[in-house]
Amino acid sequence: MSEIEIRERPFDAPESQALIRAALADLGERYGGSGDDTPVEPAEFVAPVGAFLVAYVDGRPVGCGGWRSYGADGETAELKRMYTAPAARGRGVARSVLAAVERSARDSGRKRIVLECGDRQPEAIAMYTSSGYERIPNFGFYQDEPGCLSFGRTL
Repeated sequence: MSEIEIRERPFDAPESQALIRAALADLGERYGGSGDDTPVEPAEFVAPVGAFLVAYVDGRPVGCGGWRSYGADGETAELKRMYTAPAARGRGVARSVLAAVERSARDSGRKRIVLECGDRQPEAIAMYTSSGYERIPNFGFYQDEPGCLSFGRTL
C-alpha cells in the first residue's frame, strides 16, 4: 500500500470541498436529504480555533476530517466531516486522519474531543469505539433526532 500523507488544508479548498461533497452525498444516501444540515463555517477550521486535514495517497485526496472549537471553556474540540473515499477504505486512511485530527486539537490546547454521528454508520461507530471513544449525552444540531449518537474522549 502507498503511504498516507496528511496535510492541513483550508476547509474551502477545492480538494477539501470535493471530499466534503462526497461525504454529504454518502450521508444523504444513508439518511436522506442533504446528508447533514449542521451549520459549518470555513473560519471554524482555522487555527487556533480549528483545523481541517486531507489525506492523500499517491498524490490524490482520499479522506478528510477536521475539528472546531466546541463550548465556551476552550478545552473541547468537535470532530467534523470525517470521510474516506470508497476506493481507499480499509487501508487505514480514516484512522490516520482521526489520529492527526486528535493530535492537532491536542497541540492547540484541547483536552477533550466530541462528535456526533448516526446509527446508520456502523463502520464509523466501530472505529470510534475501538479508538477509545465512549457514548456521551447527545449534543449538537441533531441531538434530538432519532438515531443520533454522540461520542467523546479525553485527548
